[in-house]
Amino acid sequence: MAETLLFNALRAAIDEEMARDPSVFVLGEDVGHYGGSYKVTRELYKKYGDLRVLDTPIAENSFTGMAVGAAMTGLRPIIEGMNMGFLLLAFNQIANNAGMLRYTSGGNYKIPMVIRGPGGVGRQLGAEHSQRLEAYFQGVPGLKLVACSTPYNAKGLLKSAIRDDNPVLFFEHVLLYNLKEDLPEEEYLLPLDKAELVRKGGDVTILTYSRMRHHCITAVKTLVQQGYDPEVIDLISLKPLDFETIGESIRKTHRVIVVEECMKSGGIGAELTASINDRLFDELDAPVLRLASQDIPTPYNGTLENLTIVQPQQIVEAVQKMISLGV
Repeated sequence: MAETLLFNALRAAIDEEMARDPSVFVLGEDVGHYGGSYKVTRELYKKYGDLRVLDTPIAENSFTGMAVGAAMTGLRPIIEGMNMGFLLLAFNQIANNAGMLRYTSGGNYKIPMVIRGPGGVGRQLGAEHSQRLEAYFQGVPGLKLVACSTPYNAKGLLKSAIRDDNPVLFFEHVLLYNLKEDLPEEEYLLPLDKAELVRKGGDVTILTYSRMRHHCITAVKTLVQQGYDPEVIDLISLKPLDFETIGESIRKTHRVIVVEECMKSGGIGAELTASINDRLFDELDAPVLRLASQDIPTPYNGTLENLTIVQPQQIVEAVQKMISLGV
């Protein structure tokens, strides 16, 4: 076991897959000589050359379209968005091309590509750099959405995403890159379509993902001291949702709180709540409760920024309220 920072876990996953498969390559702004905006591709160009770690112009729609074409010919591109919000400039290429070509070609083409990079609300990065794209892309057919949350799952998930024959949007949170964790020295892969049971409990199911996993863990420490027993599930797969794991938990606790950093309107929590009501309504002893970000552009001001996203104390209060009502 070796202690590894999350950004180095991602780097190791890319390095291992590039060494294993010569069809894998990286492209994006400053991924080569600069090493990526958060150093995920640091010095890989020295090992693999400038054509496999390809610095691109600041033109997201152009290099994303190029990557789709490369994937159609059998290569496995990994796109790094300097900031995931910038990839909205490539929405057409991701949605109309990457997501649909396998289907509109009658299966003649596969699109084995990964689109990854930093996103989420950071520390005073401003509205344009604090985007959460999962809400934008969850409705696009043909895409897989994955959100890593620890160094361990980041490495295992990214390796699996690179090997997948479908386009995968791989969400990394800008404030998680410096998380540390002991990782196995031997190779491992993790499934892209499975949630992770973070903590077993019996009182209430807390469904979360990405950075909010850690806010939930902080809240749970307080709740356990107060005698509560929450179950915490990290969704990891945002599309498709792992309803086998979700359903098993809800049938045990009969109460659900969804905690996300995405916006409340049209976010992952909205889809999750609707799906739970469709599939598991008779198992619920209370309405699903959603804790999500305010539906406003993220303020630059640090105090206001913190007020727009869910904080651990709000999670504590939500659990207390749901259980104290006796529902």
